[in-house]
Amino acid sequence: MVLTVALGLLAVRGRGGQGGLAEWSVGGRSLGAVFIWVLMAGESYTSFSYLGAAGWGYNFGAPVLYVVAYMSCGYAVGYVVGPMLWAYAREHGLVGITDMIAHRYGRPWLGAVVAVLATVFLLPYIQLQITGMGVVVSTISYGSISLNWAYFLAFAVTTGFVVVSGLRGSAWVSVLKDVLVIGTLGFLAIYVPLHYFDGYGDFLDRIVAEKQDWLTLPGAGDSGYGTAWFASTSLLNALTVVIFPTTVAGYLGARNADALRRNAIWLPAYNVLLFVPMLLGMAALFVVPGLTGADSNLALFKLVTDSLPAWAVGVIGVAAALSSIVPMAVFMLVIGTMWGRSVLSLVPRLHSQSRQKAASQTVVVIAGTLALILTYAAPNTLVRLSLISYEGMAQLLPMLLLGLVWRRLSLAGAVSGLAVGVGVVCALVFTGNDPVFGVNAGLVALAVNLAVALAVTWARAADVDGRADAEVLASDPGTPVVTSGTSRAGSA
Repeated sequence: MVLTVALGLLAVRGRGGQGGLAEWSVGGRSLGAVFIWVLMAGESYTSFSYLGAAGWGYNFGAPVLYVVAYMSCGYAVGYVVGPMLWAYAREHGLVGITDMIAHRYGRPWLGAVVAVLATVFLLPYIQLQITGMGVVVSTISYGSISLNWAYFLAFAVTTGFVVVSGLRGSAWVSVLKDVLVIGTLGFLAIYVPLHYFDGYGDFLDRIVAEKQDWLTLPGAGDSGYGTAWFASTSLLNALTVVIFPTTVAGYLGARNADALRRNAIWLPAYNVLLFVPMLLGMAALFVVPGLTGADSNLALFKLVTDSLPAWAVGVIGVAAALSSIVPMAVFMLVIGTMWGRSVLSLVPRLHSQSRQKAASQTVVVIAGTLALILTYAAPNTLVRLSLISYEGMAQLLPMLLLGLVWRRLSLAGAVSGLAVGVGVVCALVFTGNDPVFGVNAGLVALAVNLAVALAVTWARAADVDGRADAEVLASDPGTPVVTSGTSRAGSA
């Protein structure tokens, strides 16, 4: 933990207050290909992957493979979308999705509304990381640190870290994290099957013989996570991950668009690591049977603490803890940036960059505190928290992505679709109707969202933005927006 904070301080040494909010939130838009790679890999490989993937492998088996599916497909979508968002933000001096939405529709208040909404759907993800790191800290201390104190420690370390170091510090710490994650998972992938099963042959034979349900959809028990859920969730998350505020923060931190394209090609290789905790979760079925509910998140670490010496448990624990700190830092950073730029900037005396940065840092502390309270008050399994975040954030897809490539989409249409989509997803999730007839509730809500947005837009044909295409639409860098000779306001 000390080394993590030290790396964050080292990353911003000599920069002082340079760059204000842009330097703190998007690294001054100067991060190269390597830093962007480890930063975006750091966001995708979190404590959810270390603990949640093992937990779902333990509980259900095959359905957890949706994580590998959606991430790989999402990177393919990001190959196109990432450079487009990067160019649009750079051209207009924007630092996040709320900025982009406010600029696209010419309504600062809309950016503020989206910032509030996005915060609501990001808090479960911060809660996820606090829960994951708390579990790790408590487990590797062999219970000496209680779970409640471990949650607080996760919050305190990460909040202090992100307030001081911003995005650049997260990128530096991602390097340390990746080295530890790759090393420890590589070790566990070999050690656990050999120690408990005399190798993969015996391990896989036992799964086939005794746990066949874990190898096919819908997995073990009456999970409801069948083929339709797997396909719909993979599709929804692949589309949503490219507009997730933390993903966009990684995009906007890049020095150029080519760095994003290269990352989109290489990042799926990182997903090979995800098979390790999934398999180890199933291995835990034979070693520590009987884990239920949120305790299933402990499946992987039960194996670690059961058989390894304390120093090895500590090293693996640090890797898992950093897998919480890096993404949690970026999520909190993004919330602070959204509020500082799109909500608090509407206050006249907070217009300056330095004041926006200070206000954003204050919001980081508040958001972290709220997530900590939720961790104590409403615990949940890590995968469930992840799904809730993605289903809510998906409702911004028409407003943001469709709006940036189709100028006909009106303000009224985008807002109406968003309101209906959020209402539908909340109604389905909180009444226990997710999935809906086997289909991810977020995708059902997104379909309704898109239908309403298009219907309202076509019903109000005169409601078209009068600005030039270059002000409204996004394009791939090097591919200029081509306007027709007719009125720009009337072009589609």
